Amino acid sequence: MNKTEEHEIQSKIMIDVSKHHCHIFRTNTGTVEMKRGGYFRAGPPSGFPDLTGFKDSNGKVFFIEVKKRTGRAREDQIQFHYMLSNHNIIHGIARSPEDALKIIDEELVGYGFKS
Repeated sequence: MNKTEEHEIQSKIMIDVSKHHCHIFRTNTGTVEMKRGGYFRAGPPSGFPDLTGFKDSNGKVFFIEVKKRTGRAREDQIQFHYMLSNHNIIHGIARSPEDALKIIDEELVGYGFKS
């Protein structure tokens, strides 16, 4: 799988989760070259998950990191996972829409991250 296929997984997750009585948002990041020189990094902190949302039923927030089947979490993503885990926040790695729905429905903390 390449990055395009990972983006396809992300799109499928967003569609399925939206149909599942949740609101879900893609986290955009990027680097912009400034006219006076240098670069500006836009977006959330390093390691922030790809998707963020909340459940309509109870308002609980969740974070989803999208990975292809063989994808691995980067060190900054692992550190963000530790922070979310320390606060008992619903989050995990989803490799499919089914994974994402499992994380959300079962309110899992750290699904898919190695202990």
